[in-house]
Amino acid sequence: MTLAPMTPLAAMPSPSTAVWQLGPVPIRAYALCIIVGIVVACVVTEYRLRRRGVAPGAVLDIAVWAVPAGIIGARLYHVITSPEKYFGADGQPLKAFAIWEGGLGIWGAVAGGAVGAWLAARQLGIPLSVVADALAPGMPLAQAVGRLGNWFNNELYGGRTSLPWGLEVHVMDPDNPGRALRDDAGSPVLQPGLYHPTFLYEALWNVGVAALVLVLDRRLRLGRGRAFALYVMGYTAGRFWIELMRTDEANHILGVRLNVWTAALVFLGALAYFVRVRGPREYLVPIGEPTVPATPAGDVSQVDLAAREPAAATVAPEGYRVVTEDQFRAYRETGALPPTEPTAADDADRADDADRADDADRADDADRIDDADRIDADAGRAADADRADADAGRADGGGRPADRDS
Repeated sequence: MTLAPMTPLAAMPSPSTAVWQLGPVPIRAYALCIIVGIVVACVVTEYRLRRRGVAPGAVLDIAVWAVPAGIIGARLYHVITSPEKYFGADGQPLKAFAIWEGGLGIWGAVAGGAVGAWLAARQLGIPLSVVADALAPGMPLAQAVGRLGNWFNNELYGGRTSLPWGLEVHVMDPDNPGRALRDDAGSPVLQPGLYHPTFLYEALWNVGVAALVLVLDRRLRLGRGRAFALYVMGYTAGRFWIELMRTDEANHILGVRLNVWTAALVFLGALAYFVRVRGPREYLVPIGEPTVPATPAGDVSQVDLAAREPAAATVAPEGYRVVTEDQFRAYRETGALPPTEPTAADDADRADDADRADDADRADDADRIDDADRIDADAGRAADADRADADAGRADGGGRPADRDS
């Protein structure tokens, strides 16, 4: 008796084309997925920044710095951790700049993007922890969208499987990047068997991480970068086991893929930060009074009240200062800025002023004492002179009475 080979009842297909030509311009699915992911992250971050008091449009100013820095960091991490592809005897150094062919490391993207966000936040006067916490749920959503690019590229899959969601993988044409190799009949060539869609596992895991951050952030009211640390912990926990399933080429340390070690170390760092850092959620109010739109000059009766006036343009403040949640709510309800809390620098200035005042008082007291001493000395000398004159008068009169008419 022979058993028939087990044939999967269902399978997940893969696209045979990842690049489309729009005239001379190639449109790459991988790039489109990254762009859509960036847009998703910006929309979520903008919404959360506004709810913390940041002026509308700030996320665009941050993205101008963070996105290019993130892409550069992602590519640098990939090139540094896979140097044999670009350097050495068989390497092609110029390929290190071919980002459109894939090869972006999320670890470098987060590090580079953090540097860019920090530079932008300094210019806007926003604490980096506020930006990070606002980005926390948007970042995994962006990664989930970006992983669809790996599906188009027929990459980042795992080992063989017979599960119903097993992935069909095409053999990509090395001479025609972005397109599957075709046989003599013109049909795309598939690799034998089905494979674990690890890119899909990671995408679904990232959506779950975004939901986890939103729920716990709402319940625990996380602040000071702890929401971002929670995202990092959630992502690296999933990346650890998903990375162990992948079968694509990677450098190994002690027989384990490099990204597995990276995920473990980053998880521990984020956990330490989450446990040690404490503090309430940060809210921001602008520095200085808000701009009041000018009223039109002239006779009020000549103003067309039926015409809709254009909305006043939103002017970004010079900076922000951190307030409590109660102060922020009061500011939103009344429009009155909360009083400025004394800072350590202010206390030091007041102490210096007090010291200078004490020094001035002591100097004044010393001057008054000197003046009193001089007055006493002059009075003493005058008394001595009077006594001397009296003694001289007695000596000249020889005991005669003094002339009353003189």
